[in-house]
Amino acid sequence: MREKFRQQLEEMYHQMVVMGGLCQQAIAVAVKTLEEEEDTAENLEAQVFALDGEIDDMEREIEGMCTKLLLRQQPVAKDLRRITAALKMVTDLERIGDQASDIAELARFIRKGSSQHSHLNQMATDVVKMISESVDAFIHLDIDRARQVIAYDDVVDQWFDKIKSELVTQIATNKEGSEELLDVFMVAKYLERIGDHATNLAEWVEYALTGVRSKDGRWIDPDTPAAWTGFDLTKI
Repeated sequence: MREKFRQQLEEMYHQMVVMGGLCQQAIAVAVKTLEEEEDTAENLEAQVFALDGEIDDMEREIEGMCTKLLLRQQPVAKDLRRITAALKMVTDLERIGDQASDIAELARFIRKGSSQHSHLNQMATDVVKMISESVDAFIHLDIDRARQVIAYDDVVDQWFDKIKSELVTQIATNKEGSEELLDVFMVAKYLERIGDHATNLAEWVEYALTGVRSKDGRWIDPDTPAAWTGFDLTKI
């Protein structure tokens, strides 16, 4: 029985790696859409939407796997925390997919060669790395790596603040282009939110290993209703 439980856990971990990879790919393609001409950009946008659909499907699949583990194996202690954390993490990964789609949608309204593109590319690179490191930390039970991700969110926030400051200056001197500049701001905001979700992933890794999340230093008991907010066992 225990060996079967371990095999099912390994399969769940594998699927989370795949889901995390899809999120990283969706972000990379979404940001690339900002730099391409209309025809190519439309094709890339369609790719992002397709990836978002795959991410949605994987969220449901992993939720089902976790629920079966809970109902059939009745795990306790650290195993229970890991499954609880996985359920929370796939929600953040699904939202990352949604925000990649939002970025791709905005790309059609932004002229190519925007002065902010290099900053946006750097933000995208940083949040993709955060997602990868968070998922790896979960798979390898690496709390130090998770805490590095949590700390790195400050770097993404600094990029966002820099872009916001530059855009405020540009809007003040270029009223006619203000609508497009606001679209650029929204792309930066979506990337900043993706960074927040990546931080959430790392915090759930920390919880899985210690029972405590860095955000508030508060113990989260998986047996309490708060740990299961937004998750419906009856749908499996």
